[in-house]
Amino acid sequence: MSDYYLRTNCRMCDSGNLVRVMSLTPTPPGNRLLTREELGQSHPRYPLELYFCGECHHVQLGHVVDPRILYQNHYFYVSATSAQFVQHLKDYAEQMVKRFALPAGALVSDIGSNDGTCLRFFKELGMSVVGVDPAIEIARTATENGIETLPAFFSLSLAKELRKKYGPAAFITSHNACAHIDQLDDVMQGVAHWLSDDGIFVLEVGYFLDVYSNLFFDTIYHEHLDYHTVAPFRELFARTGMQLLSVQRVAPQGGSIRVMAQKAGGRLQRDDSINDLISLEEKLGLDKPQSLIGFGERIAKLGEQLRVLLTRLRSEGKSIAAYGAPTKAVTLLSHFGIGSDLIDFVVEDNPLKHGMYLPTSNIAVVPTGELYSRRPDYVLILAWNFAKPIMAMNERYAAEGGRFIIPMPEPRVV
Repeated sequence: MSDYYLRTNCRMCDSGNLVRVMSLTPTPPGNRLLTREELGQSHPRYPLELYFCGECHHVQLGHVVDPRILYQNHYFYVSATSAQFVQHLKDYAEQMVKRFALPAGALVSDIGSNDGTCLRFFKELGMSVVGVDPAIEIARTATENGIETLPAFFSLSLAKELRKKYGPAAFITSHNACAHIDQLDDVMQGVAHWLSDDGIFVLEVGYFLDVYSNLFFDTIYHEHLDYHTVAPFRELFARTGMQLLSVQRVAPQGGSIRVMAQKAGGRLQRDDSINDLISLEEKLGLDKPQSLIGFGERIAKLGEQLRVLLTRLRSEGKSIAAYGAPTKAVTLLSHFGIGSDLIDFVVEDNPLKHGMYLPTSNIAVVPTGELYSRRPDYVLILAWNFAKPIMAMNERYAAEGGRFIIPMPEPRVV
């Protein structure tokens, strides 16, 4: 496999009826931060183009970058960095054990388990757990910390091995990973194979309805191959021996959906939430390619507004920093042409990113304490999905005269 390829069929329904609806500025992998020695070197940039399926109305990235480039080395995201997301996972484990009456000792697995945070909560509730994650170092650390984690990409082939080794799984989950998987049908076949006959599969992914409504376009990057709505899941599950049961809207990542499924012919009945959300998607026009073309035009207007604001502040002699170096920050800064000429530095809670530089913009990433030692006049919150807790944790900065800038759905100073 070369560095990337153009996918010509829909990942959800396998149709070849795809049309390109939007193009963003090509970028390097957003989670591949640079060392000081790498500044000034040439780095590959890959296309960021959205395609719309005329059959099931799924939205997906056209160009697929080799996942080994994205995940197996230099992968810096860990679930435990965000206290808010950790609490979400704790609440999730408790809710799922109660809702599906999982007995003590039941086998629970997590596809894309990262540092094992989610599985740790299931383990504390008496479950037997095993994770699967391709990020080699993160998987190794999770295992060392007591959450057995296989450093691998999940697939039907692997699921057969796992079922033989561990037995059937009562519950399989996945958080923000099913938007990252190219061969999604193979993964779902693997889920169906590993699940017990009455087992449950629950995945959480960002909801494209929220992305579309709130202009959260920076969630479009190479790790995110799919931009999910509810309707196409019916096609995917039907093709892979699964059955959609229920869908719930949840808060993380600026708006997500919790999709619940079982093996075809399972014991549970589907509820009305599925049709309710599909009707809402159709009302907003997410079943039409023209809506996605208009989405691109709205993004361009947002970029103009943000650049005007930052440029004006600079002309007034103000210093500007940013908060958060998530992968989506690279999409936003690259597409809007914002670099070290406008942003002095980025503060970040994750120590793995300290001393690194954002690709394309070459902005330095420093510890959060720099916010107080360097005291910028304004802080652009790039981790906007955590804007409220970020501002709450930094009330002192605001009390001492600092101002926050939230970039979307329209730029505003707080």
